[in-house]
Amino acid sequence: MCEKKSSPIVNNNEEIEKLPKTDHFWNNSQLYQWEGFWSTLIILKAAMVFKATFKSEPNDVLLASSMKTGTTWLKAICVSIMQAGNKEEEEEDLLVKDNPHFYVPTIEAMDYYSKPLTHDLYTMPSPRLFHTHLPYRVLPDSIKNSNNCKIIYITRNPKDTLISMWHFMNSRNRLEDLSPLEEVVEHFCKGVHQYGPFFEHVLEYWEESKKEPQKILFLKYEDLKIDTKKEVAKIALFLGKPFGNEEDLEIVLNKCSLERLKNLEVNKSGSILSNIHNSAYFRKGIVGDWKNYMKPEMEEQLDKITKLKLQGSGLEL
Repeated sequence: MCEKKSSPIVNNNEEIEKLPKTDHFWNNSQLYQWEGFWSTLIILKAAMVFKATFKSEPNDVLLASSMKTGTTWLKAICVSIMQAGNKEEEEEDLLVKDNPHFYVPTIEAMDYYSKPLTHDLYTMPSPRLFHTHLPYRVLPDSIKNSNNCKIIYITRNPKDTLISMWHFMNSRNRLEDLSPLEEVVEHFCKGVHQYGPFFEHVLEYWEESKKEPQKILFLKYEDLKIDTKKEVAKIALFLGKPFGNEEDLEIVLNKCSLERLKNLEVNKSGSILSNIHNSAYFRKGIVGDWKNYMKPEMEEQLDKITKLKLQGSGLEL
């Protein structure tokens, strides 16, 4: 159990002000760099507290991702898999009642939730299922050193990630504050964006998953789209909740189809995170949507940085 106390680092505002920071970001908010990644001040402070104070428990499951790489879908899938093993609850479709983010809170963003969660992170019954966008390097040692805590990481083609992020950020802005795509591509390639840099974020989890495949499951959004059945079965097996038969697997697949989630009333109205409409989490979800927005020079710029960053890693995105 974690004691809710502030990290000394957080209270030292003078030290925070010494951190590298941007003049402005896509939506005109300021970003700070800490431990090599960029975030807003409120996320930075939450990350510091999380790193300094969080104590993992046996059977914790942490979902991890950079922004806009399939997080909402992964949350929905894991909620359904975990629920499928509970005979008392499996008749109730939780995804009809609330957005997936309600059931799997993002730790560093918990102050943003617009409604009380069913369980506080620190009183959540075991096995606890939660999420972070934070890079591997700043995860608490209690998670990284635990033999029982599992991590599922999902990533996506960087061009689709960028376009999805661009739409998501712009959905929160007034028309006159929309960021031009050319500017966003520049920021992304330099790694200066929320939770960036993207490639370092991905590679840290990738390298750790190769060292400890029993602890970290590394997923690609594209694989999940191409063969959802195979990938969902893989996730269930990793969670220690393999499907007993084909019918149980099909039930989860139907519950978690992107088309169904997008059309559920709870995801067409209301919000679970402050200032973010639930519908913003379900735009298109298709592979290759970047082709509808990027100019050839943008594509070339991103392909070049992707090749450079992933060279020698064995990872293809």
